[in-house]
Amino acid sequence: MPRVPDPLALYIHWPFCASKCPYCDFNSHVREGGVDHARHREALRRELAHEAERISASEPGRNSKRPLASIFFGGGTPSLMEPETVAALIADARRLFDAADGIEITLEANPTSVETGKLREFAAAGVNRASLGVQSLDAEALRFLGRRHDAPQAIAALEAARGIFPRLSFDLIYARPGQSEESWRAELRQALALAADHLSLYQLTIEPGTRFFTEHARGAFALPQEDDAARMYEATAEEAARFGLAPYEVSNYAKPGAESRHNLAYWRYGDYLGIGAGAHQRLLLQGAMIATRRHRAPEEWLSRVEAAGHAIVEEETLSPRDRGREALLMGLRLAEGIDPQRIEARSGLAFSETIDPAMLTACLEEEYLQWQGTRLVATAEGRVRLDALLPALLR
Repeated sequence: MPRVPDPLALYIHWPFCASKCPYCDFNSHVREGGVDHARHREALRRELAHEAERISASEPGRNSKRPLASIFFGGGTPSLMEPETVAALIADARRLFDAADGIEITLEANPTSVETGKLREFAAAGVNRASLGVQSLDAEALRFLGRRHDAPQAIAALEAARGIFPRLSFDLIYARPGQSEESWRAELRQALALAADHLSLYQLTIEPGTRFFTEHARGAFALPQEDDAARMYEATAEEAARFGLAPYEVSNYAKPGAESRHNLAYWRYGDYLGIGAGAHQRLLLQGAMIATRRHRAPEEWLSRVEAAGHAIVEEETLSPRDRGREALLMGLRLAEGIDPQRIEARSGLAFSETIDPAMLTACLEEEYLQWQGTRLVATAEGRVRLDALLPALLR
């Protein structure tokens, strides 16, 4: 009997923002002259149809549509999209694929008053999970981070979203200049009291090509010391636990059942589609893992889709070793760890050929990793050291 393929996770990228945050190195763009929403809507729909057709053609003999577990509108700022665009893409995805019962449909939103006012329209379009880019509830920090909302708007957005969507997540940035562990704990408690479902946590880092990179290099500000940042990270788990949230991934906390199913598809090395400017995807088709990347520039992406139905600029078949490495890199971020049998099934390579045995033994002895039944799991101590451990652990 042929293997039933993994359900798909669909990512839809909206690359436009009202302004560029000084810390952001994502594929996001500001267009002062505005965006032609109708053209971009039709291009996204066309690229989605193109991918569905490619998948169908690559799976001869299958009489059913590929199952679809989640849709995620990311950016950029997807809450700047017209709700009719969101509705059209959700309808297309449901028509082109076999949508799971209770499919998770997430849309990222910024908590400005204008975007908060559109939340009910997004819910009516089919979105059932909102992810709010709060980043901070501190007025000075919001100004420093270049956010367009203030703390009262963030609070209002959290309260409004909680009354509209059955599931709600929000982002916070920590290890900001001048931030103390005490103030971070207070900020966390306030945010979690407003929306205790799912938290995504990001340490402020200085990325090349951002405005912060230039300012930090000339000494305009300093980040907290590494030990101070580590204490804030540890404090996050303690405060989240007060509200029933557990760290299920290095940077994500959720109540049981509120984990992001879409992001779990990435971390569990499942199949995912990515459409829109700069979007990536990984698909296991006929035993081969195909990695795809689309053109990053929105205008060029648009022109290519209108001309050819897609804007793919790079596509390669990943080797078994690359697949095994990617699966390990993603899976060890999860509190549940990895199942070696799944690694082997997704990579086509024996688990022993993907991991260095001497380094694995050392990590087990130092209690950075441990076996929990048949699963290999990073301990709390190991997860905070993963960036250092993984390069040595992978073969």
